[in-house]
Amino acid sequence: MDIQENIINKVAQSGLVSFDLADLQDKGERVVYDMKDHLFQGLILREKDFREQVKNQDWEVFKGKNIAVICSADAIVPTWAYMLIASKLQPIANFFVFGDLELLETALYLGAIEKLDVQKFKNQRLVIKGCGDIEIPVSAFMALTSKLNPIVKSIMYGEPCSTVPIFKRKD
Repeated sequence: MDIQENIINKVAQSGLVSFDLADLQDKGERVVYDMKDHLFQGLILREKDFREQVKNQDWEVFKGKNIAVICSADAIVPTWAYMLIASKLQPIANFFVFGDLELLETALYLGAIEKLDVQKFKNQRLVIKGCGDIEIPVSAFMALTSKLNPIVKSIMYGEPCSTVPIFKRKD
């Protein structure tokens, strides 16, 4: 008898479904738009100058990109200024937020999770992959767990060969 005939893949037979949050990562470029570049002497935003700069800005450089809008200077920037930037980014950028790149990444994942059709996981035993090549925000794991809890039979974290139990529906 050939020894290879006796090898059984118990993971494949377990009925576990593996899900990798990295598959939801938006592949678009991430860019920071810093409002400090519009401040007079790095301190204040002068409306007339700001509006002129916004008018003359080449907004096409942001086409299809994911934008984190910040102000890295210790200055008070009025809310309307951010709204003006949003009005210019909206028809061009893929997505934008007020916040840093970490917040941008979180928002991109949360948006993708919200759109995710979880019905395909109904009554499944799901393993959410825990390690990978890209860093995934913890908030994405939490949001996915929340969305899947009412649908799946169980949720585990890790790899199919080594999991941490998270949730198991009581039948």
